[in-house]
Amino acid sequence: MASSSKELYYVFLERDHEYERLKEIRTKKGEEELDRYLEKRHEEILESTLEPGSYKRTVSLVVVHGFGVEITDHQAEVLRSTDGVYTVEKN
Repeated sequence: MASSSKELYYVFLERDHEYERLKEIRTKKGEEELDRYLEKRHEEILESTLEPGSYKRTVSLVVVHGFGVEITDHQAEVLRSTDGVYTVEKN
């Protein structure tokens, strides 16, 4: 039976063209644009997959195109089957 308590999971996304393009821009403006893109992309994945207020995103991982999120085991299973998600790992 899946636990309903929340634990920290790391969600790693498949790399996409926009992420790769922005990662190559080695300026302060480029870094800010990448941060905004990742923030938007990570929220899109969570908002389209999980119930609002049922998770807490904790960190964006720029180098590996992923993020940390506090979710239940069941929510981790749902994210694993989401398009664009490479893998979901418990901390």
